[in-house]
Amino acid sequence: MKGKMLQNKIGNWYRSLIIVVVAGLLLSGCGKPEPKVYRVGVLSGLSYVANITDGFKEGMAELGYVEGENIVYDVQATDFDMAVYQSVLKKFVDDKVDLIMVFPTEATIEAKAAVEGTGIPVVFDYVMIEGTDLVNSVREPGGNVTGVRYPVLDIAVKRFEIMRAIAPDAKRIWVPYLRDYPIVESQMEVLRPIAATEEVTLIEFPAASPAELEAELSARARQDDLGIDAILFLSEPLAVTADFFVVMGQFAQEHQLPIGGAYIEVGGYASLFGVVPHSFDSGKLAASVADKILKGTPAGTIPVVSPEHFIQINYKEAQELGLTVSESLLNQANEIIR
Repeated sequence: MKGKMLQNKIGNWYRSLIIVVVAGLLLSGCGKPEPKVYRVGVLSGLSYVANITDGFKEGMAELGYVEGENIVYDVQATDFDMAVYQSVLKKFVDDKVDLIMVFPTEATIEAKAAVEGTGIPVVFDYVMIEGTDLVNSVREPGGNVTGVRYPVLDIAVKRFEIMRAIAPDAKRIWVPYLRDYPIVESQMEVLRPIAATEEVTLIEFPAASPAELEAELSARARQDDLGIDAILFLSEPLAVTADFFVVMGQFAQEHQLPIGGAYIEVGGYASLFGVVPHSFDSGKLAASVADKILKGTPAGTIPVVSPEHFIQINYKEAQELGLTVSESLLNQANEIIR
């Protein structure tokens, strides 16, 4: 009798143990948290450098973010349209994305304003931070914003130097740019004393439409003297927007003028050279910043990073204009168009 009772107790004990183990396994399986899926809004604000988005995605993939599994992108593309910028950013904020990745400068200015008080971090790219009040400093950007800067002042100087090297006889350089664009004046401030030292006159022309450019250049074409010897682009949208560039490219071709700063080819017209950060690689740099934020580091404590210059020389165009490109300059080029 006692033996049978002992056997029953042991049996009950084993059954209880099995129930506890099975329940524990079931509960551990059911209670396992789902992997975090990050939602990232991408505002691609300038078609000229739209492959920043591709570089960003590739950089994120290399860091372990698999699209459709643990990260989802909402990519919205436009081309320098402030109303669209604001609409897209409002959508991202309403959707409560985990992070906004944005470029270029003017879109980032809008993004910083849009996320005010939301806690949504912003990673920018292709952005001039000088004179824009976007960050407190390179080392301590502050707020909830950081990213990849566009070293615009260095690039402005390098563009001027290359134009002078390729077209040393050009003493009157026409500088068109988008009227009221926020990062133009700082570039002109750095270029004016350099040009004066070399006895070069910079002739500024702000415009708001291709029609304004066309009217100005048509007026010059009717004169005995064009009044300009070369066309130099600053870092701003006008120079790399197709409708604007075609007007300038056609004029430069008809009058055999060197034109360059950013490399662009549209409608059979091409610029002579370009100095920019490589947009794809810049996007990958932005991914490394975004990764830190998604892993918990406050955006405002992550130093702003800078990309390398990417120099393109249109050797074919230089030959057609009868210009000499030195071996020294060709050796600096990352890409030579022949």
